[in-house]
Amino acid sequence: MTGPSYTPREIVVELDRYIIGQAAAKRAVAIALRNRWRRRQLPEALQREVTPANIILIGPTGVGKTEIARRLARLANAPFIKVEASKFTEVGYVGRDVDSIVRDLVEAAVASVREERAAAVQIAAERAAEDRLVDLLLPTPTAESREESRRALRRLLRDGSLEEREVELEVAQTRAPVLNLFGGQGMESLEMNLRDALGGVFTRRERRRVTVREARKFLEAEEVERLVDRETVEREAIERAQENGIVFLDEIDKIASRGASTTGPDVSREGVQRDLLPLVEGTTVNTRYGQLSTDHVLFIAAGAFHVAKPSDLIPELQGRFPVRVQLEALSEGDLARILTEPEHALLKQHRALLSTEGVELEVTPDGVAELARVAAELNRGGENIGARRLTTVLERVLEEISFTAPERERTRVVVDAAAVRDALAPLLEREDLARYVL
Repeated sequence: MTGPSYTPREIVVELDRYIIGQAAAKRAVAIALRNRWRRRQLPEALQREVTPANIILIGPTGVGKTEIARRLARLANAPFIKVEASKFTEVGYVGRDVDSIVRDLVEAAVASVREERAAAVQIAAERAAEDRLVDLLLPTPTAESREESRRALRRLLRDGSLEEREVELEVAQTRAPVLNLFGGQGMESLEMNLRDALGGVFTRRERRRVTVREARKFLEAEEVERLVDRETVEREAIERAQENGIVFLDEIDKIASRGASTTGPDVSREGVQRDLLPLVEGTTVNTRYGQLSTDHVLFIAAGAFHVAKPSDLIPELQGRFPVRVQLEALSEGDLARILTEPEHALLKQHRALLSTEGVELEVTPDGVAELARVAAELNRGGENIGARRLTTVLERVLEEISFTAPERERTRVVVDAAAVRDALAPLLEREDLARYVL
Protein backbone atom coordinates (compact mmCIF):
# COMPACT_ATOMS: atom_id res chain seq x y z
CA MET A 1 0.00 0.00 0.00
CA THR A 2 2.88 2.36 0.67
CA GLY A 3 6.30 3.06 -0.73
CA PRO A 4 9.57 1.68 0.70
CA SER A 5 10.39 2.54 4.32
CA TYR A 6 13.26 4.93 3.63
CA THR A 7 15.23 6.36 6.52
CA PRO A 8 15.37 10.17 6.77
CA ARG A 9 18.95 10.17 5.46
CA GLU A 10 17.95 7.99 2.49
CA ILE A 11 15.01 10.29 1.75
CA VAL A 12 17.32 13.31 1.66
CA VAL A 13 19.74 11.45 -0.64
CA GLU A 14 16.86 10.66 -3.03
CA LEU A 15 15.64 14.26 -2.99
CA ASP A 16 19.21 15.44 -3.66
CA ARG A 17 19.05 13.62 -7.01
CA TYR A 18 16.44 16.09 -8.25
CA ILE A 19 16.68 19.23 -6.10
CA ILE A 20 19.74 21.38 -5.43
CA GLY A 21 20.24 22.83 -1.94
CA GLN A 22 17.41 23.48 0.58
CA ALA A 23 18.82 21.01 3.12
CA ALA A 24 16.57 22.24 5.95
CA ALA A 25 13.38 21.70 3.93
CA LYS A 26 14.52 18.24 2.83
CA ARG A 27 15.23 17.26 6.44
CA ALA A 28 11.80 18.48 7.57
CA VAL A 29 9.87 16.50 4.93
CA ALA A 30 12.11 13.46 5.45
CA ILE A 31 11.23 13.40 9.15
CA ALA A 32 7.52 13.82 8.35
CA LEU A 33 7.61 10.87 5.93
CA ARG A 34 9.57 8.66 8.33
CA ASN A 35 7.11 9.49 11.12
CA ARG A 36 4.38 7.91 9.01
CA TRP A 37 6.33 4.65 8.96
CA ARG A 38 6.93 4.95 12.72
CA ARG A 39 3.21 5.48 13.37
CA ARG A 40 2.34 2.26 11.55
CA GLN A 41 4.62 0.33 13.93
CA LEU A 42 2.60 1.47 16.97
CA PRO A 43 -0.35 -0.35 18.58
CA GLU A 44 -3.60 0.44 16.75
CA ALA A 45 -5.07 2.48 19.62
CA LEU A 46 -2.00 4.72 19.73
CA GLN A 47 -1.84 4.98 15.91
CA ARG A 48 -5.16 6.80 15.90
CA GLU A 49 -3.83 9.44 18.31
CA VAL A 50 -0.62 10.29 16.43
CA THR A 51 -1.26 13.04 13.89
CA PRO A 52 1.22 14.44 11.35
CA ALA A 53 3.23 17.59 12.04
CA ASN A 54 2.22 19.74 9.08
CA ILE A 55 4.84 21.95 7.46
CA ILE A 56 5.04 25.51 6.11
CA LEU A 57 7.77 26.11 3.52
CA ILE A 58 8.65 29.81 3.36
CA GLY A 59 10.60 31.12 0.40
CA PRO A 60 10.47 32.96 -2.92
CA THR A 61 9.15 31.36 -6.10
CA GLY A 62 11.37 28.98 -8.04
CA VAL A 63 13.48 27.69 -5.14
CA GLY A 64 12.02 24.15 -5.07
CA LYS A 65 9.05 24.21 -2.66
CA THR A 66 6.64 22.42 -4.99
CA GLU A 67 9.28 20.06 -6.33
CA ILE A 68 10.25 18.92 -2.81
CA ALA A 69 6.63 18.01 -2.01
CA ARG A 70 6.02 16.34 -5.39
CA ARG A 71 9.20 14.26 -5.27
CA LEU A 72 8.44 13.25 -1.68
CA ALA A 73 5.01 11.95 -2.74
CA ARG A 74 6.52 9.97 -5.63
CA LEU A 75 9.13 8.52 -3.31
CA ALA A 76 6.45 7.37 -0.87
CA ASN A 77 4.03 6.28 -3.63
CA ALA A 78 1.50 8.53 -1.89
CA PRO A 79 -1.57 10.23 -3.39
CA PHE A 80 -0.61 13.86 -4.00
CA ILE A 81 -2.36 17.02 -5.11
CA LYS A 82 -1.21 20.60 -5.39
CA VAL A 83 -3.80 23.34 -4.86
CA GLU A 84 -3.54 27.12 -4.71
CA ALA A 85 -5.09 28.40 -1.49
CA SER A 86 -5.99 31.65 -3.25
CA LYS A 87 -8.47 29.80 -5.51
CA PHE A 88 -10.80 29.01 -2.66
CA THR A 89 -13.42 31.31 -1.22
CA GLU A 90 -15.31 31.40 2.05
CA VAL A 91 -18.59 29.49 2.25
CA GLY A 92 -21.31 31.74 0.89
CA TYR A 93 -19.10 33.24 -1.82
CA VAL A 94 -18.92 32.07 -5.43
CA GLY A 95 -15.92 29.79 -5.95
CA ARG A 96 -14.53 26.39 -5.00
CA ASP A 97 -15.16 25.05 -1.53
CA VAL A 98 -12.27 23.55 0.42
CA ASP A 99 -13.87 20.08 0.52
CA SER A 100 -12.95 19.80 -3.17
CA ILE A 101 -9.33 19.40 -1.97
CA VAL A 102 -10.24 16.05 -0.44
CA ARG A 103 -12.30 15.01 -3.44
CA ASP A 104 -9.36 15.79 -5.74
CA LEU A 105 -7.02 13.82 -3.46
CA VAL A 106 -9.31 10.78 -3.64
CA GLU A 107 -9.52 11.07 -7.43
CA ALA A 108 -5.71 11.06 -7.57
CA ALA A 109 -5.62 7.98 -5.33
CA VAL A 110 -8.25 6.15 -7.42
CA ALA A 111 -6.33 6.90 -10.64
CA SER A 112 -3.09 5.64 -9.05
CA VAL A 113 -4.59 2.41 -7.69
CA ARG A 114 -6.49 1.73 -10.93
CA GLU A 115 -3.26 2.18 -12.90
CA GLU A 116 -1.44 -0.27 -10.64
CA ARG A 117 -4.23 -2.85 -10.87
CA ALA A 118 -4.45 -2.40 -14.65
CA ALA A 119 -0.70 -3.02 -14.98
CA ALA A 120 -1.06 -6.22 -12.93
CA VAL A 121 -3.73 -7.64 -15.28
CA GLN A 122 -2.32 -6.24 -18.53
CA ILE A 123 -0.96 -9.56 -19.81
CA ALA A 124 -4.24 -11.36 -19.10
CA ALA A 125 -6.15 -8.51 -20.78
CA GLU A 126 -3.92 -8.72 -23.88
CA ARG A 127 -4.53 -12.47 -24.16
CA ALA A 128 -8.27 -12.07 -23.75
CA ALA A 129 -8.32 -9.26 -26.33
CA GLU A 130 -6.34 -11.45 -28.74
CA ASP A 131 -8.91 -14.25 -28.33
CA ARG A 132 -11.71 -11.82 -29.15
CA LEU A 133 -9.82 -10.49 -32.16
CA VAL A 134 -9.37 -14.01 -33.47
CA ASP A 135 -13.12 -14.57 -33.10
CA LEU A 136 -13.81 -11.37 -35.05
CA LEU A 137 -11.39 -12.27 -37.85
CA LEU A 138 -12.20 -15.97 -38.09
CA PRO A 139 -14.76 -17.02 -40.65
CA THR A 140 -16.81 -20.14 -39.93
CA PRO A 141 -14.48 -23.00 -40.78
CA THR A 142 -15.20 -26.67 -40.25
CA ALA A 143 -14.60 -28.10 -36.82
CA GLU A 144 -11.44 -29.90 -38.07
CA SER A 145 -9.78 -26.78 -39.40
CA ARG A 146 -10.99 -24.35 -36.71
CA GLU A 147 -8.13 -24.87 -34.24
CA GLU A 148 -5.53 -24.75 -36.99
CA SER A 149 -7.08 -21.51 -38.35
CA ARG A 150 -7.02 -19.92 -34.90
CA ARG A 151 -3.32 -20.76 -34.49
CA ALA A 152 -2.52 -19.28 -37.89
CA LEU A 153 -4.46 -16.09 -37.10
CA ARG A 154 -2.67 -15.72 -33.76
CA ARG A 155 0.69 -15.91 -35.53
CA LEU A 156 -0.38 -13.24 -38.03
CA LEU A 157 -1.70 -11.00 -35.23
CA ARG A 158 1.54 -11.30 -33.27
CA ASP A 159 3.60 -10.62 -36.40
CA GLY A 160 1.63 -7.43 -37.00
CA SER A 161 0.54 -8.58 -40.45
CA LEU A 162 -3.15 -7.81 -39.86
CA GLU A 163 -2.90 -4.37 -38.23
CA GLU A 164 -4.63 -2.54 -41.09
CA ARG A 165 -7.38 -5.09 -41.73
CA GLU A 166 -10.84 -3.87 -40.76
CA VAL A 167 -13.20 -5.66 -38.38
CA GLU A 168 -16.67 -4.83 -37.17
CA LEU A 169 -16.71 -4.15 -33.45
CA GLU A 170 -19.35 -3.26 -30.90
CA VAL A 171 -18.15 -0.19 -29.00
CA ALA A 172 -19.68 1.45 -25.92
CA GLN A 173 -20.55 5.09 -26.55
CA THR A 174 -21.25 7.31 -23.54
CA ARG A 175 -23.03 10.60 -24.00
CA ALA A 176 -23.23 11.86 -20.46
CA PRO A 177 -25.65 14.75 -19.93
CA VAL A 178 -24.25 18.25 -19.54
CA LEU A 179 -25.25 19.32 -16.06
CA ASN A 180 -24.67 23.00 -15.63
CA LEU A 181 -27.72 23.73 -13.57
CA PHE A 182 -25.80 24.12 -10.35
CA GLY A 183 -23.59 26.93 -9.21
CA GLY A 184 -21.88 28.07 -6.08
CA GLN A 185 -20.34 26.02 -3.35
CA GLY A 186 -21.37 22.65 -2.05
CA MET A 187 -22.82 21.60 -5.42
CA GLU A 188 -19.70 19.97 -6.94
CA SER A 189 -20.24 16.67 -5.13
CA LEU A 190 -23.97 16.60 -5.96
CA GLU A 191 -23.26 17.28 -9.63
CA MET A 192 -20.68 14.45 -9.79
CA ASN A 193 -23.09 12.03 -8.11
CA LEU A 194 -25.80 12.91 -10.62
CA ARG A 195 -23.39 12.36 -13.50
CA ASP A 196 -22.54 8.93 -12.09
CA ALA A 197 -26.20 8.04 -11.57
CA LEU A 198 -27.34 9.19 -15.01
CA GLY A 199 -24.23 8.18 -16.94
CA GLY A 200 -25.44 4.60 -17.50
CA VAL A 201 -28.74 5.84 -18.94
CA PHE A 202 -26.86 7.59 -21.72
CA THR A 203 -24.48 4.72 -22.51
CA ARG A 204 -25.26 2.63 -25.57
CA ARG A 205 -23.32 0.23 -27.76
CA GLU A 206 -22.95 0.73 -31.48
CA ARG A 207 -21.23 -1.28 -34.20
CA ARG A 208 -18.28 0.32 -35.97
CA ARG A 209 -15.74 -0.75 -38.54
CA VAL A 210 -12.22 -0.20 -37.21
CA THR A 211 -8.75 -1.49 -37.97
CA VAL A 212 -7.28 -4.37 -35.98
CA ARG A 213 -4.86 -1.88 -34.38
CA GLU A 214 -7.77 0.25 -33.10
CA ALA A 215 -9.86 -2.78 -32.15
CA ARG A 216 -7.04 -4.15 -30.02
CA LYS A 217 -6.99 -0.93 -27.96
CA PHE A 218 -10.77 -1.02 -27.44
CA LEU A 219 -10.76 -4.69 -26.50
CA GLU A 220 -7.77 -4.45 -24.13
CA ALA A 221 -9.40 -1.49 -22.36
CA GLU A 222 -12.65 -3.46 -21.97
CA GLU A 223 -10.81 -6.52 -20.64
CA VAL A 224 -8.84 -4.41 -18.14
CA GLU A 225 -12.12 -2.86 -16.96
CA ARG A 226 -13.60 -6.34 -16.56
CA LEU A 227 -10.59 -7.77 -14.70
CA VAL A 228 -10.10 -4.85 -12.29
CA ASP A 229 -12.66 -4.85 -9.50
CA ARG A 230 -14.00 -1.32 -9.14
CA GLU A 231 -15.08 -1.65 -5.51
CA THR A 232 -11.68 -2.98 -4.44
CA VAL A 233 -9.95 -0.10 -6.23
CA GLU A 234 -12.16 2.50 -4.57
CA ARG A 235 -11.78 0.94 -1.11
CA GLU A 236 -7.99 0.81 -1.40
CA ALA A 237 -7.87 4.36 -2.79
CA ILE A 238 -9.82 5.74 0.17
CA GLU A 239 -7.50 3.96 2.60
CA ARG A 240 -4.38 5.10 0.77
CA ALA A 241 -5.55 8.71 0.57
CA GLN A 242 -6.42 9.00 4.26
CA GLU A 243 -3.36 7.15 5.54
CA ASN A 244 -0.71 8.43 3.10
CA GLY A 245 -2.17 11.39 1.22
CA ILE A 246 -0.12 14.58 0.83
CA VAL A 247 -1.79 17.93 0.10
CA PHE A 248 0.45 20.78 -1.07
CA LEU A 249 -1.24 24.11 -0.24
CA ASP A 250 0.55 26.69 -2.35
CA GLU A 251 0.21 30.46 -1.99
CA ILE A 252 -1.02 30.19 1.59
CA ASP A 253 0.39 33.68 2.20
CA LYS A 254 -2.26 35.04 -0.20
CA ILE A 255 -5.04 34.15 2.28
CA ALA A 256 -3.28 35.63 5.31
CA SER A 257 -4.96 38.78 6.65
CA ARG A 258 -2.60 41.74 6.43
CA GLY A 259 -3.12 43.84 9.51
CA ALA A 260 -6.30 44.30 11.51
CA SER A 261 -8.71 45.00 8.63
CA THR A 262 -12.10 43.33 9.01
CA THR A 263 -13.61 44.56 5.77
CA GLY A 264 -13.06 43.94 2.07
CA PRO A 265 -10.92 41.02 0.87
CA ASP A 266 -9.51 40.30 4.34
CA VAL A 267 -12.92 39.02 5.46
CA SER A 268 -12.92 36.37 2.74
CA ARG A 269 -9.25 35.50 3.39
CA GLU A 270 -9.92 34.82 7.03
CA GLY A 271 -13.04 32.87 6.06
CA VAL A 272 -10.99 30.58 3.81
CA GLN A 273 -8.57 29.96 6.67
CA ARG A 274 -11.47 29.00 8.94
CA ASP A 275 -12.85 26.69 6.25
CA LEU A 276 -9.43 25.05 5.85
CA LEU A 277 -9.03 24.56 9.58
CA PRO A 278 -11.31 21.47 9.95
CA LEU A 279 -9.51 19.73 7.07
CA VAL A 280 -6.11 20.35 8.60
CA GLU A 281 -7.28 19.50 12.13
CA GLY A 282 -8.95 16.31 10.93
CA THR A 283 -12.49 15.82 9.74
CA THR A 284 -14.55 13.41 7.63
CA VAL A 285 -15.53 14.41 4.11
CA ASN A 286 -18.08 12.70 1.89
CA THR A 287 -16.70 11.81 -1.56
CA ARG A 288 -18.20 9.91 -4.48
CA TYR A 289 -16.22 6.85 -3.33
CA GLY A 290 -17.13 7.00 0.35
CA GLN A 291 -16.16 8.89 3.48
CA LEU A 292 -12.56 9.97 3.98
CA SER A 293 -10.97 11.08 7.23
CA THR A 294 -8.25 13.75 6.98
CA ASP A 295 -6.80 12.99 10.43
CA HIS A 296 -3.57 11.56 8.98
CA VAL A 297 -3.27 13.47 5.71
CA LEU A 298 -0.01 15.45 5.59
CA PHE A 299 -0.49 19.12 4.67
CA ILE A 300 2.53 20.97 3.32
CA ALA A 301 1.81 24.69 2.90
CA ALA A 302 4.04 27.09 1.02
CA GLY A 303 4.27 30.79 0.34
CA ALA A 304 6.70 33.59 -0.39
CA PHE A 305 5.42 35.68 2.57
CA HIS A 306 6.84 38.87 1.04
CA VAL A 307 4.01 41.02 2.44
CA ALA A 308 2.22 38.83 4.96
CA LYS A 309 3.92 36.73 7.65
CA PRO A 310 3.04 33.26 9.00
CA SER A 311 1.92 35.06 12.18
CA ASP A 312 -0.78 36.79 10.09
CA LEU A 313 -2.61 33.48 9.73
CA ILE A 314 -5.35 32.88 12.29
CA PRO A 315 -3.89 31.36 15.50
CA GLU A 316 -5.81 28.09 15.14
CA LEU A 317 -4.35 27.47 11.67
CA GLN A 318 -0.86 28.50 12.76
CA GLY A 319 -1.05 25.89 15.48
CA ARG A 320 -1.76 23.17 12.91
CA PHE A 321 1.48 23.92 11.05
CA PRO A 322 4.06 23.46 13.80
CA VAL A 323 7.05 22.93 11.45
CA ARG A 324 8.23 26.03 9.59
CA VAL A 325 11.20 26.05 7.26
CA GLN A 326 12.83 29.03 5.56
CA LEU A 327 14.09 28.21 2.06
CA GLU A 328 17.02 30.17 0.77
CA ALA A 329 17.09 32.16 -2.46
CA LEU A 330 19.23 30.44 -5.10
CA SER A 331 22.78 31.70 -5.54
CA GLU A 332 24.69 31.84 -8.81
CA GLY A 333 26.48 28.62 -7.80
CA ASP A 334 23.16 26.90 -7.11
CA LEU A 335 21.87 27.91 -10.54
CA ALA A 336 24.98 26.46 -12.21
CA ARG A 337 24.50 23.17 -10.36
CA ILE A 338 20.78 23.06 -11.28
CA LEU A 339 21.77 23.18 -14.95
CA THR A 340 23.93 20.06 -14.76
CA GLU A 341 23.61 17.98 -11.58
CA PRO A 342 19.99 16.82 -11.02
CA GLU A 343 18.80 13.50 -12.47
CA HIS A 344 16.88 15.27 -15.25
CA ALA A 345 18.78 18.56 -15.38
CA LEU A 346 17.81 21.19 -17.95
CA LEU A 347 20.93 20.69 -20.05
CA LYS A 348 20.43 16.90 -20.06
CA GLN A 349 16.88 17.45 -21.33
CA HIS A 350 18.02 19.72 -24.16
CA ARG A 351 20.82 17.33 -25.15
CA ALA A 352 18.30 14.50 -25.36
CA LEU A 353 15.84 16.59 -27.40
CA LEU A 354 18.48 17.68 -29.93
CA SER A 355 19.93 14.18 -30.18
CA THR A 356 16.65 13.08 -31.78
CA GLU A 357 17.64 15.31 -34.73
CA GLY A 358 21.19 13.92 -34.81
CA VAL A 359 22.66 17.05 -33.19
CA GLU A 360 25.19 16.64 -30.37
CA LEU A 361 25.00 19.56 -27.94
CA GLU A 362 27.90 20.43 -25.65
CA VAL A 363 27.73 23.30 -23.17
CA THR A 364 31.19 24.03 -21.82
CA PRO A 365 31.81 24.72 -18.10
CA ASP A 366 32.32 28.43 -18.81
CA GLY A 367 29.07 28.39 -20.82
CA VAL A 368 27.24 26.91 -17.82
CA ALA A 369 28.81 29.54 -15.55
CA GLU A 370 27.74 32.34 -17.91
CA LEU A 371 24.16 31.04 -18.11
CA ALA A 372 24.00 30.96 -14.30
CA ARG A 373 25.54 34.43 -14.04
CA VAL A 374 23.03 35.98 -16.44
CA ALA A 375 20.09 34.25 -14.72
CA ALA A 376 21.27 35.40 -11.29
CA GLU A 377 21.78 38.96 -12.54
CA LEU A 378 18.29 39.06 -14.07
CA ASN A 379 16.79 37.73 -10.83
CA ARG A 380 18.57 40.46 -8.87
CA GLY A 381 17.59 43.22 -11.27
CA GLY A 382 13.91 42.28 -11.59
CA GLU A 383 11.43 39.82 -10.17
CA ASN A 384 13.27 36.91 -8.55
CA ILE A 385 11.73 33.80 -10.12
CA GLY A 386 14.50 31.48 -9.00
CA ALA A 387 15.42 28.48 -11.14
CA ARG A 388 12.62 29.24 -13.61
CA ARG A 389 14.81 32.04 -14.97
CA LEU A 390 17.23 29.39 -16.24
CA THR A 391 14.59 27.98 -18.58
CA THR A 392 13.93 31.43 -20.04
CA VAL A 393 17.63 32.18 -20.58
CA LEU A 394 18.48 28.71 -21.93
CA GLU A 395 15.57 28.71 -24.40
CA ARG A 396 16.76 32.08 -25.73
CA VAL A 397 20.38 30.88 -26.09
CA LEU A 398 19.39 27.63 -27.84
CA GLU A 399 16.63 29.16 -29.98
CA GLU A 400 18.64 29.27 -33.24
CA ILE A 401 20.12 25.80 -32.66
CA SER A 402 16.68 24.30 -32.00
CA PHE A 403 15.16 26.00 -35.04
CA THR A 404 17.86 24.82 -37.44
CA ALA A 405 18.46 21.39 -35.83
CA PRO A 406 16.81 19.39 -38.70
CA GLU A 407 19.35 20.95 -41.08
CA ARG A 408 22.33 20.21 -38.78
CA GLU A 409 22.08 16.41 -38.73
CA ARG A 410 25.27 14.65 -37.58
CA THR A 411 26.81 17.87 -36.29
CA ARG A 412 28.26 18.86 -32.94
CA VAL A 413 27.33 22.24 -31.47
CA VAL A 414 29.44 23.80 -28.72
CA VAL A 415 27.95 26.53 -26.53
CA ASP A 416 30.56 28.43 -24.52
CA ALA A 417 30.48 31.70 -22.58
CA ALA A 418 31.04 33.74 -25.75
CA ALA A 419 28.11 32.03 -27.50
CA VAL A 420 25.87 32.76 -24.51
CA ARG A 421 26.86 36.43 -24.52
CA ASP A 422 26.36 36.70 -28.30
CA ALA A 423 22.86 35.20 -28.07
CA LEU A 424 21.78 37.44 -25.19
CA ALA A 425 23.66 40.66 -25.94
CA PRO A 426 20.90 42.37 -27.98
CA LEU A 427 18.47 41.85 -25.09
CA LEU A 428 20.81 42.56 -22.18
CA GLU A 429 21.92 45.86 -23.72
CA ARG A 430 18.36 47.15 -23.40
CA GLU A 431 17.23 46.90 -19.81
CA ASP A 432 13.57 47.47 -20.65
CA LEU A 433 13.60 44.69 -23.25
CA ALA A 434 15.49 42.29 -20.97
CA ARG A 435 12.86 42.84 -18.28
CA TYR A 436 10.01 41.83 -20.60
CA VAL A 437 11.66 39.12 -22.71
CA LEU A 438 13.99 37.47 -20.19
